[in-house]
Amino acid sequence: MEALKKVYPLPYDRVCMHEFVLDAKWADAPDIRALDVAKRLMDYKFHPPTNYFPLIVHEALMIEPTETESKETLDAFIQAMEMIAKEAHEDPDKLTSAPVNTPFGRMDEVKAARDLKLTA
Repeated sequence: MEALKKVYPLPYDRVCMHEFVLDAKWADAPDIRALDVAKRLMDYKFHPPTNYFPLIVHEALMIEPTETESKETLDAFIQAMEMIAKEAHEDPDKLTSAPVNTPFGRMDEVKAARDLKLTA
């Protein structure tokens, strides 16, 4: 949390018990959303965090590091998040088109929610 609050807004700066929430909204990158950051994390080989919760933070990214993660993994995650923040400001298309390193690319989540395929 301490490392990431330098590059992401931290709406509630308090002692981190087991999770903390970052805000993926920057005034100088208004088109970037929490979903874009989450999708871009997949290109860096990290499972995306919960986004849009809690509802009181509009572009929430709930980060929940666990005690089972090594310091090396946490440092790599911080580095990936820092790179994504830099991309959000310098090359936002990298985020809005992410993920690019997955077999299916960016899915249309609205279509998926409306046009359910529950069988193979």
